[in-house]
Amino acid sequence: MSDFRVPAPHSSFLCLILFLACTIPLFAQDPELDEPELNSRAAVLLDAATGTVLYAKNADDEIPPASLAKLMTIHVALNEVNDGRAALEDVVPLPRESWAVSQPPRSSLMFLAPGQIVTLKELLLGLAIPSGNDAAVAVALYFTPTVGEFVERMNREARSLGLSRTRFVEPSGISEDNLTTALEFALFCKEYLTLHPETLQDYHSVREFAYPKAENMRAVYRSRPGTIRQYNHNTFLERFEGTDGLKTGYIDEAGYNIAITTERNGTRFIMVILGAPAVYGGDRIRDQDGMRLLAWAFEHFKTLRPVLGDLPPVPIWKGKENYAEILPSEVLEFTTFTDRATGPVESLRWEIELLDPIIAPLPQGSSVGDLVLYDEVGELRRMPLITAWDLEPGGFFKRLWDSIRLFFRNLFKRA
Repeated sequence: MSDFRVPAPHSSFLCLILFLACTIPLFAQDPELDEPELNSRAAVLLDAATGTVLYAKNADDEIPPASLAKLMTIHVALNEVNDGRAALEDVVPLPRESWAVSQPPRSSLMFLAPGQIVTLKELLLGLAIPSGNDAAVAVALYFTPTVGEFVERMNREARSLGLSRTRFVEPSGISEDNLTTALEFALFCKEYLTLHPETLQDYHSVREFAYPKAENMRAVYRSRPGTIRQYNHNTFLERFEGTDGLKTGYIDEAGYNIAITTERNGTRFIMVILGAPAVYGGDRIRDQDGMRLLAWAFEHFKTLRPVLGDLPPVPIWKGKENYAEILPSEVLEFTTFTDRATGPVESLRWEIELLDPIIAPLPQGSSVGDLVLYDEVGELRRMPLITAWDLEPGGFFKRLWDSIRLFFRNLFKRA
């Protein structure tokens, strides 16, 4: 299949989810794709630019996200920064609940302690790299009076994004009662990267994190801060070319999880794997699944960004105006196979197939035909063309004259 439809730019995120749910079988039914067999419980891989789902396994199974939940915690915090209600340079108080010693057993930690001086940006780094549960609590209590109120905001944000099966009970991911699905979390990652593209460079691709440093300590302790150096758990950063995010996670009840984004030659994929076995070496099973799936995706698929010049106005019958502007109803970029459109993008050919006749009145957004893209093989993509504005009816004599012209034109056509 060579036609990959994407939502119109004005579509809601919920419509995007419904669309993507429909596209899951798009490639699964093609035996020539030789989809990889994964040992993890659930996985989804999608094109980050178009949202097209290219691989899905148990995409709707509800599984605890583990520390992937921290991406929602970071998202809520960055929304506050983007809206001007906080700044990355803010010094964040550290109440007792946020100290490392106050976290549940086996927690991953940033190693927050009383008396430290820490900024919001440092806490976000502590969430992204060492995956500190203490950092999650500190961020939550900075924006809301209680952790529970921050969790309510996380859930409201999930609902506003149309993530109906994703819910949180705390901000770090340590609870098995946090739940998501591979499809919903992949969609969330797509939205997250759209809203916060800087996080890849500033947080998720950073290899190591040292804390506390001298500047984080009271003056009396600055000569011996007890700095602990921790490294990013995302081994894809080193092992798979083009990877620059996002996050790993583990709890016994979920197994090993990962959310990955990788870009090569203008194509970026988002991959979410949930539920690799909770056994010794389960992280290697998860990573092997991910390497296999990403290699398969880059072998078979790419994002195509064709160039379209100005479309000529089209003739209108019985209208106030004789011509009208038309627009594609969908964004131009789409996902296709790597063996299609192999030449320069400028060599692709567009053709316009119009309905005939186009008769006013018509509301804005009315379909008037198709825009068809061809590569060296043949038709590559077809998208509807729509009116750019309302087409108002002409006056009585204009409509009468066009009716007469259409009558004789059709008469001669039949002849």
